[in-house]
Amino acid sequence: MTLLHDDLLASAFDHAAPAYDRLTAMNPGYRTDLLRSARRLRLPHGGTNLRILDLGCGTGASTRALLRAAPHARITAVDASAGMLQQARTKTWPTNVRFQHLSAEELLTDQDTGTFDAIFAAYLFRNVSDPDAVLGAVRTLLRPGGRLAAHEYSLSGSPAHRALWTTICHAVIIPAGTLTGDRALYRHLHDSVITFDTAPAFAARVHRAGFTDVHTLPVAGWQTGIVHTFLARNGSTIQ
Repeated sequence: MTLLHDDLLASAFDHAAPAYDRLTAMNPGYRTDLLRSARRLRLPHGGTNLRILDLGCGTGASTRALLRAAPHARITAVDASAGMLQQARTKTWPTNVRFQHLSAEELLTDQDTGTFDAIFAAYLFRNVSDPDAVLGAVRTLLRPGGRLAAHEYSLSGSPAHRALWTTICHAVIIPAGTLTGDRALYRHLHDSVITFDTAPAFAARVHRAGFTDVHTLPVAGWQTGIVHTFLARNGSTIQ
């Protein structure tokens, strides 16, 4: 297994950043699925008077999805990879979006308790060393009633979905990454999905972390059973 963590993973993303958007564009539905997950937060009034954290924003595709789902919210987008953030910042953003170079683990020292009304985490929990600690940090950063949406590669548990993921990786994803000099990162992508929680196991992990109303929803298309949206709430409903 080729698994990268912490500084090694951030460095791999730094290197991959210039070609990252081109590679994700090869994935049918990549941006549509992010938007669907962002909209599943069901933030009222276009996000007016709400603060949202985009945790692990990468090159900004998840940030763009949040902006479309909640155009009036104040969005803070953070990532551990300086290279990915550099790519995000080259794009055009409105004044209600700001980017910060922070890892998920560093957030508690930078933000106050209960700062955010909602947190969106796309492809994050599979890539952190201690997902339970990050879930605990997310709960601390969410105000009571705040909502979490985790958009994640988390297999259904079906052998067919596991086999499809492995086939796609070896036929398309890893060869494409090899062409850009990023084979290790895309081997990590394959292996991290295989070794990460199944969707039921991750939903149970979220519940154990103290979240309520935990729901697991599939994405559409070829990634059904491979990518899921995990929705949860930190207490009572946002008013």
